[in-house]
Amino acid sequence: MVSMLDSDIKFLQGVGPRRAELLQKELGISTFRDMLYTFPFRYIDRSKFHSVRDIDSTSAYIQLKGQITSVNLVGELRGKRLVATFTDGTGYIELVFFQGIKWMQEKLRVGPEYIVFGKPSIFKQGYNLVHPEVDLATNENLGMTGYLTGIYSSTEKLRGSGIGNKVFTKLQSTLLNQVIDSISETLPEYIMEQKRLCPLRYALRNIHFPTDLQALAKAQKRLKFEELFYLQLSLLKQKSIRMKSSNGVILNKLSKGFNTTYNNLPFPLTEAQKRVIKEIRADVISGKQMNRLLQGDVGSGKTLVAILSAMMAVDNGYQACIMAPTEVLANQHYNGVFKFIEGSGVKVALLTGNTKTKERKAIHAGLEDGSINIIFGTHALIEDTVQFKKLGLAVIDEQHRFGVDQRSKLWSKSKIAPHILVMTATPIPRTLAMTLYGDLDVSVIDELPPGRKPIQTVHLTETRRGEMYAFMRKQIKLGRQVFIVYPLIKESEKMDYKNLEEGYLNITEEFRQPDYITAVVHGKQKAEDKAFDMNLFASGKANILVSTSVIEVGVDIPNASVMIIESAERFGLSQLHQLRGRVGRGAEKSYCILMTGYKLSEESRQRIDLMCQTNDGFELAEADLRMRGPGDFEGTRQSGLAIELHIASLSKDTPVLEEARELGIKILKDDPYLNTEMNYILARELKNMKEELKDYSKIS
Repeated sequence: MVSMLDSDIKFLQGVGPRRAELLQKELGISTFRDMLYTFPFRYIDRSKFHSVRDIDSTSAYIQLKGQITSVNLVGELRGKRLVATFTDGTGYIELVFFQGIKWMQEKLRVGPEYIVFGKPSIFKQGYNLVHPEVDLATNENLGMTGYLTGIYSSTEKLRGSGIGNKVFTKLQSTLLNQVIDSISETLPEYIMEQKRLCPLRYALRNIHFPTDLQALAKAQKRLKFEELFYLQLSLLKQKSIRMKSSNGVILNKLSKGFNTTYNNLPFPLTEAQKRVIKEIRADVISGKQMNRLLQGDVGSGKTLVAILSAMMAVDNGYQACIMAPTEVLANQHYNGVFKFIEGSGVKVALLTGNTKTKERKAIHAGLEDGSINIIFGTHALIEDTVQFKKLGLAVIDEQHRFGVDQRSKLWSKSKIAPHILVMTATPIPRTLAMTLYGDLDVSVIDELPPGRKPIQTVHLTETRRGEMYAFMRKQIKLGRQVFIVYPLIKESEKMDYKNLEEGYLNITEEFRQPDYITAVVHGKQKAEDKAFDMNLFASGKANILVSTSVIEVGVDIPNASVMIIESAERFGLSQLHQLRGRVGRGAEKSYCILMTGYKLSEESRQRIDLMCQTNDGFELAEADLRMRGPGDFEGTRQSGLAIELHIASLSKDTPVLEEARELGIKILKDDPYLNTEMNYILARELKNMKEELKDYSKIS
């Protein structure tokens, strides 16, 4: 049954087609439901007025009362802006408008008293308010500055088109009054009583228009719990169904493939690697399909675990595939496997977008007749033409780079459900692992192989570039190689960050041929050019590799001992750690140099300091989650998050998440399919979620 909440947002009074298009484009609001579940991110007391003289860099949204002393049109035709000077008697501040200029010019007058509401930003030596709300200080408008007013996410375009916070709040009020009586309860009564949660209608009204702080706290508690509870229930139910229904192939023999590979290892496995292999072995002999996430910091030896796991499949007459997100990484896995499998009789192949047609046909035939035992590859492995005779294990490296749709294609290529091992070198905090991969069993390699030395990380500003060049020369003279990573390929007018093209010219000027050879790799190159330069560096013929973060994942050059990250403030902690992990793979001491401008925001400085203090990826991941929230880990819904989070924070609401998970486990233990009358609402809500999201419980 179609709900009123599914109505197109353009049909809400006050919206219409033009505003609907803007709301969709800027905030992703397409329906009444999207609007209703767009919650304020903070609240302010609109009964209070600030003074201009008290504004500082920590001020968030402020409300002022005073007069406009002048209104001027400034700038050229294309860069026109309207600037009004405003004073409350304690100081002056500029009100700036880039859009809706004509309308604002008619509205603003010198003399009358106004209420101004907006977010101050620094411009030149002072502060201004860009696209603030401006209303005459009438008794009616003064009465509207109520107890708590929600502040909603917005954009320059929305504010410039007249959809400021005031208008958005009015639209929310119209919507709530229209739909509130048709909203059904989404949690069973027993959960609400047990967890002391307020009803949904009360929560939705008070999240947008709280009557007081207590009502707001009740609304937040209810909505956060519900979000995290359904997220966990969805994942746990998928896992429960899979455990009951999906039989896995039994890989109980360990013979020539596994034993030869094990005996060929140049060094003993770490205790952590041994523990993980035992966990995988227990899965593949259990008769149930394995679905395991393997987390291991950069260089911890995950690939070796993947190869030994693949041998478990081969020794039992099955095939294995190892899928990587980039050609560089797939090539590296393939080229690195031979030293381990020598003498095993196991046949391996490589399939990427660059594989020639003739070779591709032979590989397809070898996979179909079973003569190829292990295939390494990229997205090319999930093309329709690729079919396996008996796929027993699928290993997906850097899991966050592949969506669920892509993975499901891979394991639908076999008549039987293959065992699944997904691996990531991005250390994932426990809370996030529970949420993104709640339907997977998790293994962690938490120690580095012997001989790996910690990487020394230092922070240098632009003024010390000469020192950095001198250090590079010294390292190259010792026979080492250097990575230099840039955040951008082409210069951007809005950003003064060092970009790759300019950087490459500077480096080739500073390190001239024939004494120095510099290779360059970035995402916009043709595949063959990228491969040529990458090989130039990998073979040791080039001393320096200038690159974008395309080399973040998996590149293994043991001789590279220096990683220089330009404009390091542009990267997140997790990405900085991944990039740093490209060095320190050989026996020599390695270094990571973080280059930044002199002026850094507080958050950037924190990130840089943390990088210099620790090499522990999990410690950094926890800090990253606290500082930035889960955005980068989650990516899109594809990454596995069962529902979109509107109010709960994975970094701040860990206790709520754990409470929700415990309740989900208890409910499914007593009622695995949610068939009882008391859980009717839970089954209905999960079904509604599944109508929007594909259910992979039968596959993954």
